[in-house]
Amino acid sequence: MKKNLLTVLVLALTLVNTILIGVMMVSVMGTNKKTAKLVGDIATVLNLELGTAGEEEKPEVSLADTEVYAIDGSMTILLKSEPGATKSTYIVFDIALSLNKKHADYKKYGGENFKSYDSMIKSAINDAVMQYTELECRNDMQAMKDDILKAIQEIFQSDFVYNISLSGVKFG
Repeated sequence: MKKNLLTVLVLALTLVNTILIGVMMVSVMGTNKKTAKLVGDIATVLNLELGTAGEEEKPEVSLADTEVYAIDGSMTILLKSEPGATKSTYIVFDIALSLNKKHADYKKYGGENFKSYDSMIKSAINDAVMQYTELECRNDMQAMKDDILKAIQEIFQSDFVYNISLSGVKFG
């Protein structure tokens, strides 16, 4: 009789335990869904804030639609002097421009015609780079590249030149 009573008690406790686990799972799942929605909303807001206000996203251009135009020869540009500096500092680099062949303005400016704009492009690059000191160039090369790209895009009033690449950068 004691054995049957213990078996019934264990069975009853197991049944109560199973019911309580079911209730707990239902309540936790509801909270879990609300938490997942909240995290998703926060991620959406943070993703929106990652973009800079007023700045358009750059279109993705495939490699097949890209023409790379390398400016002939290395460019040597006098940098802005550091405060208290006694000697002039120069930057030397090779530059290549990435042109979007699918852009409407490429037909007007690109291809064989693009070489005729070399002197204007070099002048814009020179004007953009000479605003930087050596320390600024070393610390934030991307800002300098962005300024060069913006100056080139202002010449053509177009963004068919969508990227620039600097190589062989040296200071002296």
